[in-house]
Amino acid sequence: MQISDRVFVITGGASGIGRGNVEYFHRLGARVAIFDMNAEAGEALVAELGDKALFAQVDVTDEASVARGIAATVERFGAIHVCLNFAGIASAAKTLGKDGPFPLDKFNKVIQINLVGSFNVLRLAAEKMAGNELVDGERGVIINTASVAAFEGQMGQAAYSASKGGIVGMTLPVARDLASFGIRVNTIAPGLIHTPLFEALGEKVVTALSQQVLNPQRLGTPDEIAHLAKSLVENPYINGETVRIDGGIRMQPR
Repeated sequence: MQISDRVFVITGGASGIGRGNVEYFHRLGARVAIFDMNAEAGEALVAELGDKALFAQVDVTDEASVARGIAATVERFGAIHVCLNFAGIASAAKTLGKDGPFPLDKFNKVIQINLVGSFNVLRLAAEKMAGNELVDGERGVIINTASVAAFEGQMGQAAYSASKGGIVGMTLPVARDLASFGIRVNTIAPGLIHTPLFEALGEKVVTALSQQVLNPQRLGTPDEIAHLAKSLVENPYINGETVRIDGGIRMQPR
């Protein structure tokens, strides 16, 4: 699918990897709908980008909230062609720690935002994509975000890994469900990506994490995630796949 003048819905688009993708695809001529809870950051980003961007304050776990965002996007831009799901949280806690067992409400919140939220957005976006004109066998593209934690979760990542493993697990069945509509579904599984959250950890921590990456020995960038997303959008023969982008972190010698 081409990118210029296509309409992208990007969740978590006001910060981090989501914002990097908003800016990347906007530079390529896409029209972007930014779904995020942070209205101040979202509106400020739209002010920078201009008429080819809109912001909708969306809670991805709430059906009515997502429906309003979808409706606002279609009203403004006339269609939805691509959905990129980056909204997510990471809440660390051990299954059993010094303060007791992992709080169930905290576990549920991670699952609701990361997994259920992604499915909630993609299903409503797919409904609109299904009405698009069929061009070269395609009406839409959906890309979800998992993590290498889906495969190699660390201590304290039970909820996060479960949520991202769920995204990997639903990729193929959702792709099968939507194939007859001309909608492709893929998943990106990032490793260590340098977002503003890492800056708060300090230079020593970032350096130590960078040394875990095989090559290049640094954290990834949001632009590198966007570059992979671009390839998945443009290549019509990639469907139902989860693609790791981690600098080979799992291949470090033990």
